[in-house]
Amino acid sequence: MAGQKTDQRDVYVGQRIAEQRRKASLTQRRVAESFGMSAAQLQKYEKGTNRISAVHLDIFSRMTGVPLEYFFQGAPRLDDFPQNGFGDSAQQTYRAESNLQSLAEAVAKHVSDHFPDAVKRDIAAAAQVLSKRLSD
Repeated sequence: MAGQKTDQRDVYVGQRIAEQRRKASLTQRRVAESFGMSAAQLQKYEKGTNRISAVHLDIFSRMTGVPLEYFFQGAPRLDDFPQNGFGDSAQQTYRAESNLQSLAEAVAKHVSDHFPDAVKRDIAAAAQVLSKRLSD
């Protein structure tokens, strides 16, 4: 998939593809032909050099009789890896569920410290409308 960098999850899924292909006694050429691609491209998927599409993974799952979930069971999660951010060094992935409360508190403090009362009321009203719409 053009433009997307692969990571350890792609390597993991690729290893599971290669493992199941061998268990099913399928050659790379046979699987690649069913995908409409070269064996070299399939090899890149198996090595995790390129990311396999959901469509091709679904086709492969049906060919081998292995459920799609199999390819992801035990796979590393994105937040297990440092991500490059705007800084020079790698940064740990932002975990929304653990930081959402502190973010909300920081925004509320900033609004409280820097905005006039009329704007604060407008922001509070907008937040209530948004909350109601999200809960509907």
